[in-house]
Amino acid sequence: MKSRIIAVVLFGLVGAAILVSLGLWQIQRLAWKQGVLADIEAHIAAEPVGLPDPVVRERDRYLPVEVGGRFSGDPVRVLVSLQGSGPGFRLVQAFETGGRRVLVDRGFLADGVAIPTAPQGDVTVTGNLHWPDEVDGFTPAPDLVRNQWFARDVSALATHLETEPVFVVLRGLSVSDTPVTPLPVTTQDIPNNHLGYAVQWFALALVWLGMTAFLLWRITRRRL
Repeated sequence: MKSRIIAVVLFGLVGAAILVSLGLWQIQRLAWKQGVLADIEAHIAAEPVGLPDPVVRERDRYLPVEVGGRFSGDPVRVLVSLQGSGPGFRLVQAFETGGRRVLVDRGFLADGVAIPTAPQGDVTVTGNLHWPDEVDGFTPAPDLVRNQWFARDVSALATHLETEPVFVVLRGLSVSDTPVTPLPVTTQDIPNNHLGYAVQWFALALVWLGMTAFLLWRITRRRL
C-alpha cells in the first residue's frame, strides 16, 4: 500500500511539473512575441521612404513608403467585415509611379455604397508594403463577374490588374478619397495566444494535482 501511495504521489508531482513547465515556456514565448510585435509596430510607424527597386518581400515587409503617381483603371473589391461598421469591401487598385505599376489598398468601403472614382491626377500615397496571408484551401475563387474577391491574394491581384506583385496598404493620401476609409497595416492580425496557452497548461496542472489527490483519497479509503 505504501509503495502504491508513493508511486501515485511521484506520478502526480512529475506530471504537474511537466504541465507547469509548459506553462512557463508559454510565458517566455509571450515575452518574446511582445518584443517582436513592438519591433514590428515601430517599423510600421517609421518615417516613410521611397519605393525600393527592386522590392524584396522578406526584407521590405511592413516598410513605410511614400510614392507619387496616379491611380489607373478600375478597383477590385475584396470582401471584408469591419468591426463597428459591418460588411464591406477593401478597394484595391493599380497605381502608376515612376514607370512602375503597383497595387494600392485604398481602404474600406461599406457594403451598398457605390464605388467612388479614384482621385484624379497626380497624388501622393503614404502606406506600408504588405503581403497579407489571407488565402487558404477554403478561400473561394474571385467572382470576376461581380468584381468580388474574398482575400487579398497579391500574386493573383497583380496578374489581374497587370502590376508588379507589390502591395501598398494606404494610411494617408494627399487628397480626399471619401467615402473610402483607410485601413492601415497594424499588428492586430498577428496571432499572440501565448497567454491563453499558459493559462491552459497551468489549469491542467491544477486538474492533474486534483486527480492525484482524489486517487490518493480513494486508496486511503480502501485501506480503512
